[in-house]
Amino acid sequence: MRDADVRSALHRKVLREHHGQPDTLVLDELGLWYGTARVDVAVVNGRIHGYEIKSERDTLDRLPAQASVYSSVLDRVTLVVGESHASKACSIIPDWWGIKVAHSGPRQAVHFHEERAPAMNPAIDPVAVAALLWCEELTDILTTKNAIRGLRGKRRDLLTRRVAELLPLEDLRAVVRERLKARTSWRLTGAQSRPTGQQQP
Repeated sequence: MRDADVRSALHRKVLREHHGQPDTLVLDELGLWYGTARVDVAVVNGRIHGYEIKSERDTLDRLPAQASVYSSVLDRVTLVVGESHASKACSIIPDWWGIKVAHSGPRQAVHFHEERAPAMNPAIDPVAVAALLWCEELTDILTTKNAIRGLRGKRRDLLTRRVAELLPLEDLRAVVRERLKARTSWRLTGAQSRPTGQQQP
């Protein structure tokens, strides 16, 4: 199984219902922590749920570093892993991550077995959440909150930290989700989808 085969099956079989929901954004390769990591698939609705794929052709070399970044920002995470990696992967990821094992059927179709359901992230980092926002989004939030003084034109990381300090975590998470869903510049293809009413540029 290749990564592309697992990804396609994930969209068609696991995430199919999300593609039809009017207030849900589904996209591939969501950049985290200023683009230093990218989760393979993200579902953004009332939470941000990331899906990381490790097919039979992948290695687990990057998984520890990815797990650290993903666990700082995503509300839920599910590791989608090939059968040969399942045992080792379980020893690397946090126990609140979900696990779906991908395997090939008799006709080479990809099937999934849920080994463990995901739980909510117990330790979200507000700065990592705010880092999902672009400079103009951060500036707009600070302007709305009358907290932009001295920060206009400053570096993105300074704006990020100020927004993280300013908003309670639950409010911050909600604002970030809505900003992600409101963007019109996502380049979505194939099975990916944006909330109803938003047009692809």
